[in-house]
Parts: sequence; C-alpha cells; structure tokens
Amino acid sequence: MLIDFFYTLREARLPVSVKEYLTLIEALRERVIAPSLDEFYYLARLTLVKDERYFDKFDQAFAAYFHGVAALTETAFDIPPEWLKKRLEREFTADEKAQVEAMGGLDKLMERLKQLFDEQKARHEGGNKWIGTGGTSPFGHGGYNPEGVRIGGESAGNRTAVKVWEARGYRDYDDQVEIGTRNIKVALRRLRRFAREGAAEELDLPDTIRSTAANAGWLDLKMVPERHNTVKVLMLLDVGGSMDDHIKRTEELFSAAKVEFKHLEFYYFHNCVYDHLWKNNRRRHVERIATSDVLHRFTSDYKLIYVGDATMSPYEVLQPGGSVEYNNPEAGAVWLRRLADQFPHHVWLNPEPQGLWEYRQSIAIIRQLLGDRMYPLTLAGLEAAMRTLSK
Repeated sequence: MLIDFFYTLREARLPVSVKEYLTLIEALRERVIAPSLDEFYYLARLTLVKDERYFDKFDQAFAAYFHGVAALTETAFDIPPEWLKKRLEREFTADEKAQVEAMGGLDKLMERLKQLFDEQKARHEGGNKWIGTGGTSPFGHGGYNPEGVRIGGESAGNRTAVKVWEARGYRDYDDQVEIGTRNIKVALRRLRRFAREGAAEELDLPDTIRSTAANAGWLDLKMVPERHNTVKVLMLLDVGGSMDDHIKRTEELFSAAKVEFKHLEFYYFHNCVYDHLWKNNRRRHVERIATSDVLHRFTSDYKLIYVGDATMSPYEVLQPGGSVEYNNPEAGAVWLRRLADQFPHHVWLNPEPQGLWEYRQSIAIIRQLLGDRMYPLTLAGLEAAMRTLSK
C-alpha cells in the first residue's frame, strides 16, 4: 500500500526520494506512532516533505489517496455546533435587503454581540435578533445584514460581514504554477532594469570582432561584466476570504514575478495591511512579522506591489479594531500611508473586474489613499502599472 502512496506523491510533483520513503518504513517498523491515520499523516509529512512550501501539495495528495480524511477546525468560542449547522437558505429581494437597518457602528455591533452571548440559551434560525442562520440578524450566517458578524458556516455570498468569528485557514500561493501564456511575463519584464556589475564574465562579441580585425585577424577576446537584473520588488499579497475567487490569476502573477525579478520579497496580509504580516499562511498566528520591521528592512528603492481585491468593509480600512480577525490598534489607512511614504514607487493590482469597482466603497477609499495607483489584473492593467513603477 505504501508503495502506491509513494508514487501518488511523486505524481503530485513532490520531490520525494527513495531514501525518505525508507526512513518512513523504518519509523513504522519501530512503532514510533500509534496506529492512527492522524499520527501517520504527521509522520509521513515529517519524513517525506523537505520544504514547507510543499505542504499544500502533500495535503492534497494525502487526501486523494486516503479517501474520507476529515478536516478538523477550531472554534473561537465554545458554541454548540448544532447552533451553527446551516439548515435554511433564504433568498432576499432587493426591497427586503433595503429594509435591513445597520446596528449603528462597529462598537455598538460588538457590544450587542457580547450581550447576546450572555442572554441566548438555545439555537435560533430565520429571525432578526438572535445569533442564528438564514435570517436578517447581524449575527450568524446564511442570511443578510449590511453590517454583520458571521459566526460559523459559510458566507451567503453578500460579503458584508465586518467581523468573521471562526478559525480561518489560508494556503500559500504556489510559486511554481505553469503560466498558460507569456503575456504576464512580458508585461512584468517592462519593469526590469539591467546593469553591468562585477568581474568580466561574458563575451563582448562586437568588441571582440572589432579588436580581432584591428589585430590583423589574430583572435583577441574581449570580456565584459555580466548584466544583472537590478530591480528590487516587494510584493504584498492579500489571501483568504474574497480572494479565494482569484487564486488562479494571483498564482500566475506570483509565479511569473518569481521568474522575472531576481530580487523579490513577498509577504501576506488579509484584506488590508495592519501592524503585522506573515510569510507562511499555516503559521500566520505564531510567526508574525511586524510591518514596522518591514518598513525599516527595505530601502526606498524597492518597488512595492500590492495584490488584492480591496473588497471589505470600510471599517477595515478606516477604523482601529476594524479587522475582521482581531482588534488592530491602528487603522489600515495609517499603515497604507506609511508604506506609501517609505516606498514612493508603489501600485495596487486588483483582480476584481474593474466594472465592479464603483460599487465597492473600500476600493474607492484605497484608491484615494494610494493616489489612484490601482490597476486591474489584466494585460493592459499590468503594462500600465509597470510604466508607473518605472517612472
């Protein structure tokens, strides 16, 4: 059975060697784990995966081979799971949505949520007051409210929640995605700038021909320093939530950027940049990187490229504590201004269709903060963004 598992990993393009496979077999013979599928998963990942960037591919291959593997999730509060089970899907007309009133601000919304946690003793659905499902209450999931807190379950697709009360797992963008077209690379290439540096390493053919001819035909080789790509790029990538709709294009852009830019640094954020970023989505809660450290680490000659749909509640940009995940001490707008001051060459690439931008208040706010340097993630948008960064 494990031979087939080994070949499944190889077919998933994981760099698994025979030596690592034999190490796994030896560990099983020594009975270092209990007879549990969960413990086998961790042992197999430990012995077979050499680099964390392959964890996502390993998980997919493992789940494909061992059918029926259940995903475990954490809960932020000890809420009975039957409360959060989605049993009712309601569709609201435009008139019904227009009649739903906001709660009066973020602080009042969170104060009301705390009160309901103290008062509510049973599951509820379809109403407009309690924490439940399929209703117009600001708290729960599967319904509609223009300023709500989604608790458990999936979004109904309205994307109006100002807080999301759940453990959310994001995965890193794959930097090895095969590009279906060269257009993205060609557009990014407009930003590259080359300079000759260091010792002579490559043949200068025109000067060699000229020198040989002047030397009566005796070969006279002329060398010049190799040309190096001198452009330095800092890329900040929005991940999770509404960005799940744009994973493919974002991965293609990320993969192309890894090829085209020798000096590329990247970090992840969710919705808006706050006081910390991260490099690994699986460990984003324990391996945070202070945004202030990033500001001090990279010099102002770096080109800053944001990639995100900028689709969120305006609170998330303008108000302290507006993040859907934690109480950020400073507003996202403050950090966007600091980054703009440190990196004068900056753009925002937005995969959301440009025709929808006028309906997203948060997009208008971020465009204003960045001096209207937001471009669609299209070929024309990429070319325009690269021209702006080159100035």
